[in-house]
Amino acid sequence: MQSNPLLGRIAWNTLIALLYLFLLAPIIVVFIISFDTRQYLAFPPESFSFGSYVKVFQNVKFISAFWRSLIIGAIVGFVAVSAGMLLSLSLVRHHFRGKAAVNFLILAPFLVPHIVLAVGIMLVIAPLGLLDSYPGIVLAHLGITIPYTVRTITMSLMAVDTRIEEAALVHGASPRMVFWRITLPLVRPGLIAGGVIAFLISFDEATISLFIVSVKASTLPTEIYHYLEYSTDPQIAALSVVLILISVGVVMVVEKLIGLRKAL
Repeated sequence: MQSNPLLGRIAWNTLIALLYLFLLAPIIVVFIISFDTRQYLAFPPESFSFGSYVKVFQNVKFISAFWRSLIIGAIVGFVAVSAGMLLSLSLVRHHFRGKAAVNFLILAPFLVPHIVLAVGIMLVIAPLGLLDSYPGIVLAHLGITIPYTVRTITMSLMAVDTRIEEAALVHGASPRMVFWRITLPLVRPGLIAGGVIAFLISFDEATISLFIVSVKASTLPTEIYHYLEYSTDPQIAALSVVLILISVGVVMVVEKLIGLRKAL
């Protein structure tokens, strides 16, 4: 008995659609709840309004925390890319004693649960007097973002044909000129992708931030957490939708500029 290719294709597409629906169901529910007019979270909404979005943009604490998270994320993204580039160059282009150990240390944050990592980072920066400070939160976020930038930039460096750099050196270019004129432009997609990933991780990080900051240097995720301690209304759902749209917008910009496949 021969199978029907059309039925097989329909069954496959149906399965894929159901999987996507399952993955996107929480986001869809949050999006619908964000328009509810009631003062508590419930589904389905009783009526629809943009009132929660208006309240979000009028909430001074959320707006201030948003700008703090934006600045912190930008700083973390820049420093993580700079450090990731130096580490990647060392790992890809040089052989040295302890290289395997460095590779393991860079991979370690991927293997450790965030709650354990948060406690470890807190114990490290507490004696330095950096708890509840902007330098402290930046250092904490660098600890979890640099591994991502190293991996992304390393993949870009491994794809670069070293013969191009060697040809430039043979024709009289200095190592510094080769780096700025050849190596850096060739790995630019990896740099941009790594910076975007580092920014998004820093901007959305909640678990580690809760251990590092409290009042003075609170970020948007920590402000959301403190808000949920006393109130659960559609304003949180509306803010979540705004943050999702920001993340999607950043990814779309990267896709438009360099393409995600090329970057990753």
